[in-house]
Amino acid sequence: MTLPEKQKTDDKLFGQVNRIVDMVEYQAGSVVSRTIIDQKSGTVTLFAFDEGQGLAEHSAPFNAMVYVMDGKVRVIISGKPFELNAGDMIIMPANQPHALQAISRFKMMLIMIRA
Repeated sequence: MTLPEKQKTDDKLFGQVNRIVDMVEYQAGSVVSRTIIDQKSGTVTLFAFDEGQGLAEHSAPFNAMVYVMDGKVRVIISGKPFELNAGDMIIMPANQPHALQAISRFKMMLIMIRA
């Protein structure tokens, strides 16, 4: 299957059962990401953050949902902190500043809806 430019999905994932938490691995002192779906309408990206790693405050023009698959993270949205554990999710509203900081190493799925 070939998808048009800017509409990419890993062909090996179609029609396959995958354990999502195992699809991205930790790396010492780093943040690792793997995009699962990248389409005009939105993206699904997996992240693995080593302890102490994070993303600096920024904003995005679209709503984004974070689902924590493993570990613990502090998410700050418009100055308000939230602590999330494996199994928790939070929606970061469009155009509001947010940041993430790994309390322990953690894995998350980020789903951004563009349309």
